[in-house]
Amino acid sequence: MTQGTLHIILGPTGVGKSQYAIEMAKRLGCSIINADSRQIYREIPICTDAPTAEMLASVKHYFVGTHSIHDNYSAGHYEQDALRIIHDEINKYGNAILSGGSMMYIDAVTKGIDDIPDIDPQLRQNVLDEYKNKGLAYMQEQLLALDPEHYATCDLKNWRRVLHAIEVCRQTGTTFTSLRKGQNHKRDFNVSKVGIMRDRETLYKRIDDRVIGMIDRGLIKEAEAVLPYRHLNALNTVGLKEVFGHFDGLYDLPEAIRLIQRNTRHYARKQMTWFRHDNSIKWIYI
Repeated sequence: MTQGTLHIILGPTGVGKSQYAIEMAKRLGCSIINADSRQIYREIPICTDAPTAEMLASVKHYFVGTHSIHDNYSAGHYEQDALRIIHDEINKYGNAILSGGSMMYIDAVTKGIDDIPDIDPQLRQNVLDEYKNKGLAYMQEQLLALDPEHYATCDLKNWRRVLHAIEVCRQTGTTFTSLRKGQNHKRDFNVSKVGIMRDRETLYKRIDDRVIGMIDRGLIKEAEAVLPYRHLNALNTVGLKEVFGHFDGLYDLPEAIRLIQRNTRHYARKQMTWFRHDNSIKWIYI
């Protein structure tokens, strides 16, 4: 391995990773590589609670507001882009910092992901139209015919995963299963993982308060601006989905706020479940 270390700061949403990473970056004299799959989108900084202008001015950040919701950007793209920056940071400073809570992005950098090809936009639209016209049950049957092995393990209730597997099968002419090798890629740098945690009551209070702050900063107006593009995967995120439901007349604004708080807490628990499988994380309670 090279004489360099990638320091990964992770933890559930709302725990305080950003400030911890900034303090570490100042000590080590390096930048921060953001590992949040939604904060990369410039159109939704409030919904994603992206680092503030003050934070960005204090330490250089990568992958904050660098892409549009209309871009086709995946964990595979992130892996390639982030690795280039990590090597540059380590060559310059001997260290690099990756901070965020997107589990797929962190795994993409540390373990690598399978080489799944980009999907042709027209093919993707055709599969989406097929789903809209014929429903999920029909698409599940298509996946069963194309890749019975993946059908047996896929979350069949998640229409996005079902459609993606069909897209890959039709694009490549082979099964999705055959392209998923599940082998970790070796990296030429050391990896140190630090997990940030607070007691549950404090974490949930921070999450609830943060949602109120997002409303005060203009979440509703931000959601109105992207409403015409609600079908995009980039907007399939907590905060926007609930506000869209409010726009649809399903519930009033106070209920939308309550749902955002509840669903954000659910997401934090999901993150912790994922992280608990990684014994290499050193946890710090603050």
